[in-house]
Amino acid sequence: MVRIDGSQGEGGGQILRSSLSLAAITGQELEIYNVRAGRKKPGLAAQHVTCCVAVAQVCGGRVHGAELGSQTVSLSPGTTTGGEYEFDVAQVRPSAGSACLVLQSVLPVLALAPQSSHVVIKGGTDVPWSPVYAYLANTFALALSGFGVELALRRPGAGFYPVGKGRIEAKIAPASTLSPIGFTQRGELRRAVVASTVADKLPEHILKRQNSAAVKLLAAEGLEVNTEEYYLCSESPGTSCVVSLSYESGHAGFTAIGKRGMPAEKVGSQAGSEALEFMRSEATVDRRLADQLLLYMVMARGRSEFRTTQVTEHLRTNAAVARQLTGAEINIEEDGWVTVQGVGLATPQTE
Repeated sequence: MVRIDGSQGEGGGQILRSSLSLAAITGQELEIYNVRAGRKKPGLAAQHVTCCVAVAQVCGGRVHGAELGSQTVSLSPGTTTGGEYEFDVAQVRPSAGSACLVLQSVLPVLALAPQSSHVVIKGGTDVPWSPVYAYLANTFALALSGFGVELALRRPGAGFYPVGKGRIEAKIAPASTLSPIGFTQRGELRRAVVASTVADKLPEHILKRQNSAAVKLLAAEGLEVNTEEYYLCSESPGTSCVVSLSYESGHAGFTAIGKRGMPAEKVGSQAGSEALEFMRSEATVDRRLADQLLLYMVMARGRSEFRTTQVTEHLRTNAAVARQLTGAEINIEEDGWVTVQGVGLATPQTE
């Protein structure tokens, strides 16, 4: 059994998700202790319990300790097959726990399943401290395609804080093996997208106001910008705005979430300003995408490389977990260069 200390590094839920994913793929018995020790309320919250149950289900395994407040969780992996799955954070406890993070916990496992999968997840789709839906669709999914994984996403309903109850759907066409990525020079900008989402409990004009504020900043730099507007049913009022940049060899996304009393123009300009700051750098991926891609770099066979804007504690912690579970060679430089010698992981039944 591999034992992972959940208090190391940033001490949050990412340690849990990454450990579960890699253990399910490698077939290793896993125990995680001191779960979320670095948080004000240690132990499992609703979304983390859902992640545990979800990973166990997609890998045909058994999980112990998947209860609210639990600080020790163990997983005995089984056989991953792919197929149809549905998970609901509210079944654990009503909350806006992130559906997007639940998806990210099962996605690496299903990326190497022997057949395609269709996953439905209910919970928060556009909530703080998590990638929001438009970021997954317009930034993460495009970056993931570089490894050879096809991810198609839908969001029939939005879920904002504090109620959640949104819905995302993912179709995953797995790759037999993952290809390494080489995001060393980002090249020309191929596409810039500003995507705003507004709950139908709020005025629809907020969509255009958010998008216009972001587009104004980007257009001033000579960029051609596409816009997307999503006015969706939601149990809670809320808004989000995401600016996504796709380069020849690199991807980045920047998210702003609306708050009570925060003008729509400020939401849009916040996302746009962060995008401009990235453009002035030499990075090929944004700092949040960096730690999201690291697991796939480990899973791929061969050398992968990118440069990010900031080496975060999340990135360092993810690397520590990946090294412990796979033995992969991961090098992180202070100037943002990340190099991984992938070990070529595969689920047991596809070897």
